[in-house]
Amino acid sequence: MTAPLIYLSHGAPPLADDARWTRELADWSGQIEKPKNVLMVSAHWEDAPTTLGSTTGAPLVYDFWGFPQKYYEVTYDAPAAPDLADDVTKLLTAPGQTSSTPVHRDESRGLDHGAYVPLKEMFPEADVPVLQMSMPTLDPRGLFEIGRKLAPLRDQGTLIVGSGFTTHNLRWFNPRAGADAAPPMASAEFDHWAQEAMKAKDIDSILDFLAKAPAAREAHPRTEHFAPLFVTLGAAYESGSLDNESVIEGFWFGLSKRSWQFN
Repeated sequence: MTAPLIYLSHGAPPLADDARWTRELADWSGQIEKPKNVLMVSAHWEDAPTTLGSTTGAPLVYDFWGFPQKYYEVTYDAPAAPDLADDVTKLLTAPGQTSSTPVHRDESRGLDHGAYVPLKEMFPEADVPVLQMSMPTLDPRGLFEIGRKLAPLRDQGTLIVGSGFTTHNLRWFNPRAGADAAPPMASAEFDHWAQEAMKAKDIDSILDFLAKAPAAREAHPRTEHFAPLFVTLGAAYESGSLDNESVIEGFWFGLSKRSWQFN
């Protein structure tokens, strides 16, 4: 089995209350073969050098504030993936590479909401082992190279998931306007550019998005939510196919929830 590659917009904890989005995520997972395990790269974990999370079952990381208590009581007891952690370490530290990527382990670090929120909708039975990996940098080309090194994982059935948000400016978030309110122009412009750049397989422009995309610095005042895409993109490039489809589209409180799959 060669697993697909995914970049998804993950949503905040209240994603669980959005019937449309949860259905879209569930339908998506239903259309792909269940993976052997999942390697998750979330916008919410930056740590250098590259760090792998718990392989022993650490508690979830509720890395958000000010939400109703029910969101702090969510559980997602997916099995750990120690064998995957070993494989990731070997791929990133293999001798003979132009640049070896150091890898650390943090057994106290459980899945954050960028990981468990979408996974709970996609694999609700929590029966797929999951390993989370930090982003050691936000540099697009650095993350792209990490993705290239991880590409062989696909052939053993590992689903590599970049979890971010195609646009992410929380100043646009307006609960009174509702989840389906028309997005700000900057969000819509960036979303359209991203869609077209991905269709064209224009890697150079995507990696240089801050200079090439319209409203890039409005859509991403800080770039951590777009950054997981570069890991996915690198793995797709190394696998020899950048063919992709936009699986989920639309906006949520002004933010683009566009999500892609590489086959």
